[in-house]
Amino acid sequence: MFAAGRLIPVFRRRTQEAPEDPPQVVVKPGGKGRPTPKRRDAEKRRRQPLTAPANRREAYRRMREKQAAERAKVREGMARGDERYLLKRDKGPVRRLARDFVDSRRTVGSYLMYGMLAVILLSLVPTVWARLVVLFAPPLLLALVFIEGIYLSIRIKKLAAERFPDEDRRGVGLYAAMRAMQFRRLRIPAPQVKIGDKI
Repeated sequence: MFAAGRLIPVFRRRTQEAPEDPPQVVVKPGGKGRPTPKRRDAEKRRRQPLTAPANRREAYRRMREKQAAERAKVREGMARGDERYLLKRDKGPVRRLARDFVDSRRTVGSYLMYGMLAVILLSLVPTVWARLVVLFAPPLLLALVFIEGIYLSIRIKKLAAERFPDEDRRGVGLYAAMRAMQFRRLRIPAPQVKIGDKI
């Protein structure tokens, strides 16, 4: 029973509680310091306007330009000696060593075409000594190139066996001999060393 004359504090005012502290954002160390963008926003930024070719001729022109750019990129990579663009015959440390070994010296084979051109010009001179030169010079030049090729082949095989004993060295001698017969400025990959550099 409730006592008469006393009011029951049903609707009394509650005591004001202290407000809770707002949650604090904890920044992890090493974080990027910004919210991750939504996928649709990121995709929208990545999208680039694509313009379809107006006709067949335009499409063909674009395809040719793209192929030409790719070929130029491959040629440049091959000239630099970049392994990604080299042919299979030119890849590997053994072949690189053979190229550097040949490119670091002057070879008789690289002047063979000049010698043959001189012989052809001499054949136009109607003298006895010119005819003798035309008769004996070509086989002599070819013999020198052949001997030089054997020498380079032996040297590069020995050097490759010392430096790269676990690598495949098959055909490296012929590879070096054939490179020695090419004009220096027309060699591909282009020479990466100067004449006289120590290999």
